Amino acid sequence: MTVRVVLADDQALVRAGFRLLLETEDGFEVCGEAGDGARAVELARAHRPDVVVMDIRMPGVDGLVATRQITADPALAGVKVLVLTTFDVDEYVFEALRSGASGFLLKDTEPVDLLHAIRVIAAGEALLAPTVTRRLISEFANRPEHRRPDPSALRELTDREREVLALVAGGLSNEEIAEHLVISPATSRTHVSRVMTKLGARDRAQLVVLAYESKLVRPRE
Repeated sequence: MTVRVVLADDQALVRAGFRLLLETEDGFEVCGEAGDGARAVELARAHRPDVVVMDIRMPGVDGLVATRQITADPALAGVKVLVLTTFDVDEYVFEALRSGASGFLLKDTEPVDLLHAIRVIAAGEALLAPTVTRRLISEFANRPEHRRPDPSALRELTDREREVLALVAGGLSNEEIAEHLVISPATSRTHVSRVMTKLGARDRAQLVVLAYESKLVRPRE
């Protein structure tokens, strides 16, 4: 399967580097480049890529607004957004997730990790940079304006589903959860899907937040 990607960054040199990385790797196709958020949305609608790699700080329509426009469009339900930025700032991470992004990475990540992130997100999973996850969850969970989960919803989970939720919060993929629990990947996917349904979570990123907000998992110091 070829993962089709749109690159959105206001620096042409950065886009060129990402394009070179992706086009020299099997399984990727760059179907468009955008220098601002408005163009990124146009390309998403025109090409329906699997993933938009989205910078946050761009002129005019920024990456967060563009992400919200993409994720709010029912016609683009299959398009995932990976936010990639040089700015390791809490508020950007919070807003990226609120805007519907499926993942967040810093631009100084290793090329192999970027390729992995794009594959993970294209497969329908969520990804957060390990360097920001603990701080993100710790503060996100304490923000008064954020909706608190209904404790009774967690009581509806089976012991295995709670175990799966904790592993999702630890950043494990479906395959890694399957290996950890000695179950098949298909069973792992089924457990994750049921947990999302029971908790009313939009995606895996929201599951991570819910796991920490409910104190099922606590941030490591």
